[in-house]
Amino acid sequence: MPTRISTARTELRADCSSCYGLCCVALTFSRSADFAIDKPAGSPCPNLDDGFRCSIHRDLRPKGFQGCTVYDCFGAGQEITRRAGASWREQSGQQMFAALPVLRQLHELLWYLAEALEHKATRSIHADLRAAADRVETAARTPDLATVDVPAERAAVNELLLATSSLVRGNQPKKKDRRGADLIGKRLRGADLANANLRGAYLIAADLTNANLCQADLIGADLRDADLTNADLTGALFLTQSQVNAAHGNHTTKLPAALTRPSHW
Repeated sequence: MPTRISTARTELRADCSSCYGLCCVALTFSRSADFAIDKPAGSPCPNLDDGFRCSIHRDLRPKGFQGCTVYDCFGAGQEITRRAGASWREQSGQQMFAALPVLRQLHELLWYLAEALEHKATRSIHADLRAAADRVETAARTPDLATVDVPAERAAVNELLLATSSLVRGNQPKKKDRRGADLIGKRLRGADLANANLRGAYLIAADLTNANLCQADLIGADLRDADLTNADLTGALFLTQSQVNAAHGNHTTKLPAALTRPSHW
């Protein structure tokens, strides 16, 4: 059966208008710079209205809920809502809440696989990528998502994503390998990080103004409060909307075509 993912990745984009606010109930909030309140898992956020819609959606940041603008369910919320259908009120809330993080992770893997398939450089492994996408898609359709071995799926897909990164970035000098590097608060203005391996790098509050991040592998990189003003992330590998939303940029920051410029930029 062919996978549903496409280059547009439409069904893997969060659509809050088609979800019954699952993340606003299922997830835990801890009072911090990202959340104005403490909220235990399973307890509805007080900002939810009677229709399970966020009443402050347009003002989340000024009202102290920056963390909500960073979270991305990769379309898992609306998919669980769709599956529940008209009978959602009779569904077990705990089952829906438990399904959310599982399906989110599977959708994230599908997002990465769809991106990998877009690159001409990965033609030699397209068959493997498509097979993996079909397998993950099948897992995502499992009625009882609690039975899915997500770590095993991640491990298998990660091997293909590593191969994708190598094929797309080509042979790079050792200085370009910054995998897992501690770059917190580093001054990297105008740095040439094109084709660099920044997988899992800590770039929290790093100054990346005018930096060249074209085709850099940014899977899992922590970009919270990083300054991407005028930075070029054209073709950046495995960059997600959540990572971009957590950073700062401006109207001249260049992003991959699949991502949207955050409103707070």
